[in-house]
Amino acid sequence: MFRYTFFFVLLASLFACNSTQDNTNQETTYTDVQIAGAMRNVMWKGELDGIIQLDTIQNKKGLYGLGPLSYLQGELLINDGQAYVSRVLTDSSMQVEATFDASAPFFVYANVNEWKELDLPKGIKTIEQLEAFIDEQTKAAKRPFAFKLKGEVAHAIIHIQNLPKGTAVSSPQEAHQGQTNYPLGQEKVDIVGFFSTSHQGVFTHHDTFLHLHLITSDQTKMGHLDEVEFGAMKLYLPVQ
Repeated sequence: MFRYTFFFVLLASLFACNSTQDNTNQETTYTDVQIAGAMRNVMWKGELDGIIQLDTIQNKKGLYGLGPLSYLQGELLINDGQAYVSRVLTDSSMQVEATFDASAPFFVYANVNEWKELDLPKGIKTIEQLEAFIDEQTKAAKRPFAFKLKGEVAHAIIHIQNLPKGTAVSSPQEAHQGQTNYPLGQEKVDIVGFFSTSHQGVFTHHDTFLHLHLITSDQTKMGHLDEVEFGAMKLYLPVQ
């Protein structure tokens, strides 16, 4: 009888220790990335209406997020607790508004309040090189995660979705009707990104592990980042 009692006490002790360790690990890692909707449902199923209102996200401390505006009529960015909406005005001009009064057909967001700052190596000039560098730097990190960059770009191309009202969508080609591209020269910028090797078609395109939105320091230009030549940049990765 003593042997059985001792066995159960030992099991209970081990379970308690493991539970304590799990809780500790959970508390010391950053908040999980939150995902609403999926890019593939927008592109292939035409689910264009907003499924998340940005102003319903309760915790805005250290909040970062990105996605398209509902009905693909603009772009959304949350940078350190402030939300921005960009819309096409003309082929060469846009409107950028600071507001949480917006919705998205898919959106990814996370709260990050502790960052590890790195100088982006001078040899990292393109999005593809950035992806490879981040992947290498975070092999042991919890994924997916948000990250950001701050500094200068030599040039860049951003786009804003501008789907004509009433357009039905059943393919990526149809979804990108009206998309307007904006070239940027040398600019001081903030870039918010999300990295994942397992969310292609959810919040990244099928051929990349990154989704990036750029906003200029004067907050007059913002959109999805398609092409870039990085200048002097700081890269911020979440503290694990």
